[in-house]
Amino acid sequence: MRRLLATAVVPLVLLAGVGCSTDPDPAPPGADPVAPVGPAVALPSAGASASQVCAAAQQAGTLAVQTYVDELGRMVAATGADDAPGAQAARDRAGAALTGWRSALRELSTRATDPPLKTLLTDMADEVEAKGADVDEIDEVDLERLRQRLDPLCAR
Repeated sequence: MRRLLATAVVPLVLLAGVGCSTDPDPAPPGADPVAPVGPAVALPSAGASASQVCAAAQQAGTLAVQTYVDELGRMVAATGADDAPGAQAARDRAGAALTGWRSALRELSTRATDPPLKTLLTDMADEVEAKGADVDEIDEVDLERLRQRLDPLCAR
C-alpha cells in the first residue's frame, strides 16, 4: 500500500516542483536567526508568543513532510532505475527529515510558554520518534495528519 501511494505521488511531486521557488520564507518576527531548523525555518527565542512558536512548528512540519514525500519519490525512482546507492541516499534523507522535525518539535516545546501548546509539541515529537526512520513503515498520510494536529491550537 505504501509503495502504491509512493508511486502515485512521484508524478505529482515532480509536477509540483515545476516553476516553484526554493527561496525560503522570511523568518517570523522575533525568530532567532542563528537557530535554523531547516532551510526555511528559524526557531523563535525562548518565551516567544504562542503564535510565533505555532508558526515555526507549522513551518517545520510542512517542510519535513514535503521533504519526506520528495525523498520517497526519489527513492522509488532510483529503485526503478536500479540505482541502489541513490535509493539509499534518498531513504537516508527521508529519515533525516523526520529526525529534524522531531528535534524541532522538542526544541519548540522548550520555548513555548503556553501549556497546551507545549504539551502538544512534546506529544508530537514523541509520535514522530515512535514512527522511527524506516520509510517502509511510515505512511505519509499519517505524517500529514500528525502535522495537522497543530491546526486547531494554532488557528490563525
